[in-house]
Parts: sequence; C-alpha cells; structure tokens
Amino acid sequence: MQFEPNRMYRVKAVAEALDVSATTIYRAIEAGKLDALKLGKATLRVTGAAANAYVNACSEAAYQSYVVEGVSAADAEGEQAGEVA
Repeated sequence: MQFEPNRMYRVKAVAEALDVSATTIYRAIEAGKLDALKLGKATLRVTGAAANAYVNACSEAAYQSYVVEGVSAADAEGEQAGEVA
C-alpha cells in the first residue's frame, strides 16, 4: 500500500488501509514510530510520507526478524516448517 506523500490522513483511514485497529495506530504514534500532526485539542492527522515511512520500517523489521534471523512461528514451537500439527 502506498499513501500519497503530500496528503493528510485520519488515523482511522490509515488503520483501515493497513488492516489494523485504530488503537494500533495510536500506539505507534505514542511510541514515536509513526509521526502525526496534532490539529486542535484532539485531532490527529498522519501525512502520507509518514505513513509510507512507517510501513517501510515495519516491513524492514519483519524482514530482519523472519528472513535474516530465520525466526518463524514453527521454529519458535520447535516444529518442522511445513509440518501439520
């Protein structure tokens, strides 16, 4: 998913585009993993550039975890890859 870099998105729109809950997006913002602009007292907007950077960071973290380090759910449980329980 690519966001338009110069556009601003509501938290709910970012969450829907990434198929996660709005709470997940709020947590990412609070943790400093996703940049957002505060407009007024309670309104947050995420720029497309920030959303793209967040998606890229998440993709890189997943790649490092599962491909480079070789971690998978099957490895964690001590099962052979492709084995059916």
